[in-house]
Amino acid sequence: MSTFSRPSVSNDNHYSESLFRALKYRPSYPAQPFTDLHAARVWVHDFVEWYNKEHRHSAIKFVTPVQRHAAEDAKILAYRKQVHEQARLENLMRWSGHIRNWEPIKDVYLNAEKPAVVGEENKDA
Repeated sequence: MSTFSRPSVSNDNHYSESLFRALKYRPSYPAQPFTDLHAARVWVHDFVEWYNKEHRHSAIKFVTPVQRHAAEDAKILAYRKQVHEQARLENLMRWSGHIRNWEPIKDVYLNAEKPAVVGEENKDA
């Protein structure tokens, strides 16, 4: 599959490139060109509706963008934490340690800086 993303190019819009990647990896992404502009607009509209209202994003603890923007994520994550804790208490053998961190994400960054790994500083030297 071809891509228009250009890694390490500072003047690309990372947000639009990330969204474009999500768009073209959808199972419903058309294999053939759209028949007309209207068909393309309908498909993209449906994609945006799905992306914002149904797709649970891993970077924001598997809530939808609409839930996050409506400030519903804290309540949803608190409920998930309660459910997981109850399940853990009912079957202690299933979990060997702590359950998943369900604390809401405060800030989200696209392509955030990754912390350096100890011992990796002079890897290429």
